Amino acid sequence: MVEDLEWPSVPLGLLREARPWRMFRWYKGQQHYSGTYWSATVGDHVIYESRLELGRLLFADFAPEVRHIIAQPFMLKADVDGKVRKHIPDYLLVTDDGPVVVDVKPRHRLEKPEVAFTFAWTREAVTSRGWQYEVWSEPDRFVLENVRLLAGYRRAWLFDPDLVSALRVADLDGMSLGDAFRLLPQCPRPLVKSAVLHLLWSGHVMTALDRPLSSGHMLPRAA
Repeated sequence: MVEDLEWPSVPLGLLREARPWRMFRWYKGQQHYSGTYWSATVGDHVIYESRLELGRLLFADFAPEVRHIIAQPFMLKADVDGKVRKHIPDYLLVTDDGPVVVDVKPRHRLEKPEVAFTFAWTREAVTSRGWQYEVWSEPDRFVLENVRLLAGYRRAWLFDPDLVSALRVADLDGMSLGDAFRLLPQCPRPLVKSAVLHLLWSGHVMTALDRPLSSGHMLPRAA
């Protein structure tokens, strides 16, 4: 399908510093939800142009294998079936398993012919470079809500390092969230609870996220 393709000539290392291809605007009556999200992975703000894109950013920021996130990293230009096509992917994720190009689209729009066509030739172009390609739609509702909750505890500098260190060396394997919140009775419980949730965000401990977080959740140690 793709007969001729123009890939960005800059190496992946320079793409890490790329600015978004286009910048959004806010205006009265706007139909989509745009904004910026401070990413702990990047250490800076990353833009999004919809709530669904924000959801993908949250998941990328939470994933330990993601090392960097670039919004609208480049424009792909290809000769597809004799016609020049252009497309700007939503995100480029630099991961432990290699680059992942991401397009975000609501599930109900995936079957539209123009959307399916664009994603098909984009996938062919991306995988021809040896990169991965992902089309991301609505995630599990409970997982999204839990990741959004934990994202509130992503800023490491807000937590007492001695308290966090004490929790890191504690034996949390098999402990419930409620019991973890009651550890270190010499410290105010709200601070301990916040630090435990920060450890969940950072991946030091893990728990099931497919139902609302509660004090009964168990905390097996991360592998």
